[in-house]
Amino acid sequence: MEKREDGITIQGVASTVIYQNPENGYAVLRVDVAGETVTCVGCMPGISPGEELELTGRWKEHTSYGQQFQADYVVRRLPTGTAAIFRYLAAGSLKYVGPAKAREIVDRFGSRTLEVLENDPLRLAEIRGISEKRAAEIGEAFRRQICLRRLMEMLNQYGVRPFVAVQMYHHAGEQAIEMVRENPYVLTAFGAEFFEADAMALDMGFEGDSPQRMEAALLFELAHNMNNGHVFLPRRKLVEATAQLLDTQTEPVEEALSVLYETGDVILEEVAGQEACYLEELYRAERDAAVRLTEMAGNTAFPDERTHQLIDRIEREQAVVYSQGQRTAVEKAASNRVMVLTGGPGTGKTTCVRGILALFDHMHVRTLLCAPTGRAAKRLSEVCRREAATIHRMLGVTPGEGETLRFDHNEDDPLECDAVIVDETSMVDILLFSSLLRALPPGCRLILVGDADQLPSVGPGNVFGDVIRSGAVCTVRLTEIFRQAESSKIVRTAHQINGGTVPEWKNEGGDLFFLRRSDVNRAAETVLELCRERLPENMGIPMGEIQVLCPSRKQELGTENLNRRLQEALNPPDKGKREKSWGDFVFREGDKVMQTRNDYDIMWKSPDGRVVGNGVFNGDVGVIRAIDQQRETVTVDYDDKQVSYMFEQLGELEPAWALTVHKAQGSEYRAVVLVCLDASPRLLTRSVLYTAITRARELLVIVGNEGILTRMVENNRRSRRYSGLRARLADGLLTPPDRIQ
Repeated sequence: MEKREDGITIQGVASTVIYQNPENGYAVLRVDVAGETVTCVGCMPGISPGEELELTGRWKEHTSYGQQFQADYVVRRLPTGTAAIFRYLAAGSLKYVGPAKAREIVDRFGSRTLEVLENDPLRLAEIRGISEKRAAEIGEAFRRQICLRRLMEMLNQYGVRPFVAVQMYHHAGEQAIEMVRENPYVLTAFGAEFFEADAMALDMGFEGDSPQRMEAALLFELAHNMNNGHVFLPRRKLVEATAQLLDTQTEPVEEALSVLYETGDVILEEVAGQEACYLEELYRAERDAAVRLTEMAGNTAFPDERTHQLIDRIEREQAVVYSQGQRTAVEKAASNRVMVLTGGPGTGKTTCVRGILALFDHMHVRTLLCAPTGRAAKRLSEVCRREAATIHRMLGVTPGEGETLRFDHNEDDPLECDAVIVDETSMVDILLFSSLLRALPPGCRLILVGDADQLPSVGPGNVFGDVIRSGAVCTVRLTEIFRQAESSKIVRTAHQINGGTVPEWKNEGGDLFFLRRSDVNRAAETVLELCRERLPENMGIPMGEIQVLCPSRKQELGTENLNRRLQEALNPPDKGKREKSWGDFVFREGDKVMQTRNDYDIMWKSPDGRVVGNGVFNGDVGVIRAIDQQRETVTVDYDDKQVSYMFEQLGELEPAWALTVHKAQGSEYRAVVLVCLDASPRLLTRSVLYTAITRARELLVIVGNEGILTRMVENNRRSRRYSGLRARLADGLLTPPDRIQ
């Protein structure tokens, strides 16, 4: 064994394959290393006993199976010698070849067996029982293995993870190696970092100002900024950022952008005074959403002549008396195909939604209820006493490549309904919104509900705010705080903050308390006491119904540190609880966890096992119910589904004892403990504080410093998102360039 800069390297021969996942290449192997048997785990697709391996990685201690070697990089060598070749084939690595047939093949071709398999597989038909057709199939299977092996070896030289090779091979097959040789930057589309592909390209002889390098960097910048919420980038900013990334002049970048424009990979269009540069997928989503929404807004529905009588009847049935704003909202829902309903906490949005739903029922309008997250959908279902689903589930997620949105319902197979009500619309990004609009049948009504002052969606765009500010869609804004809500200090404080007034942080009882802490360690201890003892014992709020929120991940009081301390306090190690180490965290049965990316392929089942489906989404929060060391799985219960993750998928999860305010969007918790003491200045804003406070349903405890809270209230700066939806709706920018009509 030797030590490299990037880890420890061991060499040996694969003796046994304990587990192998054909989709992502994760494997558990026994490897003979210098006379000892070592358990190795990692992304090692298609490995068979008999292969010679050079593994680079690190040792780790498995709680059940002891010491294992975590392989980050793998160099594979085909076996040499007839005994090793027989062992390799007899392991069943090739279709139709078992131990008996492997013996016949090796006896016939000896040490040239693998050469025959790759270059002259039809010779296998010389063996009794193997037809020419089957010989060709065996040869094809062997060539696929060799191609993936060579691709992995090629990428391994540059430190590119094996997972990238697997994704690339699934997409391109035997053409993958040639594609990488022609343009290594293609790897960024399959999970490689730009700097990895760039280092590989430069080493392979690509010039620093090559068109491929410029084009790849431009596409990388657009994709990177999409993850920061931007739908497009102004041309000047895109060119300057790309030139800075590559440490080059802007002229060659401009030339590369022109080529991408000509090929249609980047769309350029004048939007709101900006020369906007779009990735094609985002352009289509924004343009299509604007077209469909404009059509709906211009097509006013004919109100039922009995509308006023029906609303009076609903008031009696639901024992409510609508304010003028609420009555207007219910009336407008009847007379408009699309309507926005917005307002802060305590203004009666939920009462309006129940009224609109009842009115649609009386009008025999089939209505679907949905929300962006499972928690929001569950809450909507509870308050309306009607089934509600996530938008993804309603549309029917279809497995696709990576994070590509593909749904069963679209313009060719629309939803079976007459109206759709969407709650927490501020969380909906432009890609999901466009998919929703495409799935609405002709004549369908759409009600968009949310709080316009919340933080925008995690994904690209600012859909809810853009629609409201455009003035193109009928919008009802509720402003009156109802008497019952006025008694809530949470509600009053939220409205004060939203209006720019710094509240007086007095503990006068009620549902909001402020605990002054200036020392980070004392503040952390206070958070632990609140969650472990004070709220469960004194307020009767179970630990599982308390959510800790922080503005940021980093800092002493960020989610990363607090999650470790909260886990230690609330779910400590126990002989009866199984664990799994992953990265810097140890996942344990009973832990709260959150999904961190949209995974449209992963399977789930309902708690009773009767319903199955696929898709878990960024922001879903659940609890680890079981860790199976033998099957290498972690089972997580979400609100409405149960998901089993393979160990290698744990990168999709992170602890959720403490969440950032951004990650808590759209969720409501019985009790919130908000920590405001230290954070990045860009996160100390009014919208972050307002969003955090409005996550609490019954109780809010703020732990922190008055000075920090004052800074947040006074800082009304919102990070700008480059989005063209408002301009398209307001100015009628609906005609696409000729090339993508």
